Amino acid sequence: MIQRRFRSILRVLFRLLTDLEVIGLEKVPLRGGYILATNHLSRLDPPLLFMLIERDDLNALVADKYKKYPFIPWLVNALKGIWINREEADFRALKEARQYLQAGGLLGIAPEGTRSRSKGLLPGKPGVAYLADKAKVPVIPVAINGTEGAMVKIFTLRRPKIRVVFGDPIQLPPLDREQWEEQLQRNTDEILCRIAALLPPQYRGVYADHPRLLELLAQSSPSAS
Repeated sequence: MIQRRFRSILRVLFRLLTDLEVIGLEKVPLRGGYILATNHLSRLDPPLLFMLIERDDLNALVADKYKKYPFIPWLVNALKGIWINREEADFRALKEARQYLQAGGLLGIAPEGTRSRSKGLLPGKPGVAYLADKAKVPVIPVAINGTEGAMVKIFTLRRPKIRVVFGDPIQLPPLDREQWEEQLQRNTDEILCRIAALLPPQYRGVYADHPRLLELLAQSSPSAS
């Protein structure tokens, strides 16, 4: 299968060209519908996660702006990625993603909606929380650091230090129609704060002082155990 061949090639490249640390990969189940919610720093992030996760049904939402790039459209289509227009509410893509999750697929999404130029987390968009509610699937937070600027280091024969941390799957509380917008924002903040809790402080961005993040950090500190 093309997925396995591509994954094998990526593994060789990442081992040769980067200093990679991976924590918690065993928390990604080998089957069943889940959303991988990750921060986004570089174009290396999607192939990095694809290389790490041993599931042939790993898929992703991909911004349709990449259709104009060479090679990327062929690769996305070959891997059966889901194109999405991030400039509007793309209900076609969201419906396709929901059906994919309900069928037991694993779907990777960056809830920030775009790459962070500052490396700190940007305000999360509600798409991941919306999909998790509609498909009734858990969300696995993923934190990546070190991919920003990694390509420059690779091309100058330096091996960038990259770290990927997988958190525990979380089942978000269902949304109540009467408080839909408020609860959608609550679930979105929960996802981003879970990612932030796995990141070094300088990567937490707009969530650095969020009360929910501070609560999660307090719960995970040695003195809390």
